[in-house]
Amino acid sequence: MNRGLVSPTEWATTRTRLVLRTLQGLLLGALLLTGLGPVLWLAKAAVTPTQDTLRTPLSVFPHGFDLSNLATAWTRVEIDKYFLNTVWLAAGSWAVQLVVATTAGYALAVLRPRYGGLITGVVLATLFVPSIVLLVPLYLTVVDTGMINTFWAVWLPAGASAFNVVLVQRFFASLPREVFEAARVDGAGPFRIFWSVVLPLSRPIIGVVSVFAVVASWKDFLWPMLVLPDPAVQPLSVRLPALQRYVELDVFLAALAISSIIPIALFLVFQRLFLSGGALEGAVKG
Repeated sequence: MNRGLVSPTEWATTRTRLVLRTLQGLLLGALLLTGLGPVLWLAKAAVTPTQDTLRTPLSVFPHGFDLSNLATAWTRVEIDKYFLNTVWLAAGSWAVQLVVATTAGYALAVLRPRYGGLITGVVLATLFVPSIVLLVPLYLTVVDTGMINTFWAVWLPAGASAFNVVLVQRFFASLPREVFEAARVDGAGPFRIFWSVVLPLSRPIIGVVSVFAVVASWKDFLWPMLVLPDPAVQPLSVRLPALQRYVELDVFLAALAISSIIPIALFLVFQRLFLSGGALEGAVKG
């Protein structure tokens, strides 16, 4: 019998229910304030004049709002160009990570090569290597191959994500093998099984990996700063800190708000995958 902190007898009393409901409401309000507070304040500050933000930062439009901040940030500060750079970087990183994770996961979980267990162990071992240790040799490799100031310097290293490979592999392993055997009986080869059977069944985990890949690329700062020294190809995460000294506070906050649109939109689109936990649960149980 499952028992909680409060027994059914205690829960039946009016006083206990009132106290617990009040505590739950306070906790929910605190969580909303902590999680949504900074986002809502940024949205307000993006259309608030600088003086109002400095004098009364918590007031709601004490002297009205100014939508021209967004237009100024988009045009004069050239946020449109850096925004497009960020989109290209995120799209390329997403594509490379998805190709590597799905093909590697398919090979290890479905094709099952002879030394698949050893390969999986090596991939898992790389998760324990601090990323900062690999920074110098990876940077030297990028320099030697002439990829500095090209998007490939960000796209290709992004594909080496052991976490995505393991996550997709565990999900593929949880798929019913009877489906693969039936496809083989019908004459489907490895590529046809991967394209027509595995991928259509793996939309939840593909959505989760896609969100992880795009958000990680969108907020990455150190690596793009090292391999993209040319401001013309830098993303928002690198360029905005450099522009802070040359623009007004309200315009800078408007630029930050614009740069936050894509991650928030991705969460709103794929929130069902995270809240239901179906994809991650399947990966863990696999």
